[in-house]
Amino acid sequence: MSHAPQRKENDCLNCGAILQGHYCHNCGQENIVTHETFWHMVAHFFYDITHFDSNFFTTLKDLLFKPGFLTKEYMQGRRKSYLHPVKMYVFTSAVFFLVFFSFYSVSESGFKIEGNNNDIIEKLKDGKEKMLEKLTTKEDSMIALKFYNLIEKDSAGIKNNPSERGGLNLSFDENLDKYKTVVQYDSVQKTLSTKEKDGFFLRTVYRKTISLNEKYKGEQAKLNFLILNKFMHSFPYILFVSLPLYALFLKLLYIRNKKYFFADHAIFLIHLYIFSFILMMLFIGLAQLSNALSWGWLQLIQTALVIYGIWYAYKGMKNFYGQRRGKTISKFILFNIVCLISIIILFAAFLFVTFFQV
Repeated sequence: MSHAPQRKENDCLNCGAILQGHYCHNCGQENIVTHETFWHMVAHFFYDITHFDSNFFTTLKDLLFKPGFLTKEYMQGRRKSYLHPVKMYVFTSAVFFLVFFSFYSVSESGFKIEGNNNDIIEKLKDGKEKMLEKLTTKEDSMIALKFYNLIEKDSAGIKNNPSERGGLNLSFDENLDKYKTVVQYDSVQKTLSTKEKDGFFLRTVYRKTISLNEKYKGEQAKLNFLILNKFMHSFPYILFVSLPLYALFLKLLYIRNKKYFFADHAIFLIHLYIFSFILMMLFIGLAQLSNALSWGWLQLIQTALVIYGIWYAYKGMKNFYGQRRGKTISKFILFNIVCLISIIILFAAFLFVTFFQV
């Protein structure tokens, strides 16, 4: 509530409704005078800040040390003393990814190989005799000879095509190396029968691959950098997509308990995600401190954080859903296995989308 004086009129300045109290029953606006003094604005500012801080630290304390507690409080309607979970998720995720991308980023130089392809091949060929001397079985020697024969065969092609130096081509199929342009690939496809032609999916992937190799010819480091950098910046979207998916998994795990709606599982996960963001920020901070000061003992604290995070997730499920230890452990293990598989699929899907966005 504002500390500004109340208007004598009983009409709402926002929607025009006739008021029956300090707040409009129609739109919720407070019925106060429109002109405020400077000192009132300052007082109001500090009131809002301290009120926010009070809610924030109360929410943070209960979130970190009382697994499942905040979700139960939210479901029982006791919400005034805590920050809204969605608002806190947006805030903590923004801070986390700001920290994450500050310390973990990719650079084009990280993909560059010192020297050109000829230098690399010559170094491999120089080590041929030393490698063969170390091998003790006939089978290993045969494998090594095949490898070096392949290197010598490819080196002739690179020497004849000096314009292709500077990196290996992006390729999903060795047959793509014979196509230099998309037009060349399309012309070959037109000459094939219906059965011999690549399907729609493969044709789309192959055309994009050839197009990228053509566009970034000799600049493969730049291409790899663009793909990985764009993919890393899709992490927030991957987590956002995973949340309703994981809520569905929880809905299926606790389908016999009719008192939980889909949104209830989502709120539980939002609190768990917020906790994870905070824990990972602590982990990253300790890692950076350990590297800077060479304090190896900080790794023990990092290990303790990981163990606490696993225990917290299990305890949160047990406290919120209220089932016995055996059932909770089995559901916790099953839930994590399904989540692991699904997150791998999501990462692969987003990487595929990133490939087409470059």
